[in-house]
Amino acid sequence: MSTAPDRDSAVEDLPVAGTAVILRDAAEGMEVLLLRRPDRGSFPGAWVFPGGMIEPGDRIPGADELEDACRAAVRETAEEVGLELERLVPLSCWVPPAGIPKRVRTWFFLAADPGGVIRPAVHEVVTTRWLTPEAALAARDAGEIALMPPTWRTLDALCGATGVEEALTRIQDPAVFRTRMQATAAGTLFFWDGDELAGAATGARERLVAEDPVWRFERL
Repeated sequence: MSTAPDRDSAVEDLPVAGTAVILRDAAEGMEVLLLRRPDRGSFPGAWVFPGGMIEPGDRIPGADELEDACRAAVRETAEEVGLELERLVPLSCWVPPAGIPKRVRTWFFLAADPGGVIRPAVHEVVTTRWLTPEAALAARDAGEIALMPPTWRTLDALCGATGVEEALTRIQDPAVFRTRMQATAAGTLFFWDGDELAGAATGARERLVAEDPVWRFERL
């Protein structure tokens, strides 16, 4: 599933946010910056990438939604962890499932770690960790951290990247993920365009099986 969005029209008439997936090269491989949200507000207790809603100051007349979301990702990262991002690469656009209480369309951007000291915002960030994508997914399966499906899928897609520059340059057009969900006996099934439950051919799979202890992604 990787349909490029039409940047001149909204996928749906929803509030919009921007999120930064910050990468750095390290001895154990490429790492991603994750931060833990407080046990209140949006995504309570979850480990996420820095980001937030587009605010009036992020909007420039004549700019499209992607550009506004990029500015929001830069601003939110500076506010939440004190890092000043420079080069951002559009990665994906996430449209949340129908029926959930607060629906926000969110653009994800890849960015290289600019360096400097991480300064977590007291009221928005409990703590931060640099983890390889593989280690982050393993920590979720071990019950050490909680991840939201877009974060999980993004980390899964980054597994195997040889380094930051390779990850930044391999992106073509940002993918649009229109998330649906379905309860199962042991958890939740999240699926996207390309899955038979979303109208694709019988047997087609584009889904995250979110059942403890180990989540798994299926694509056929």
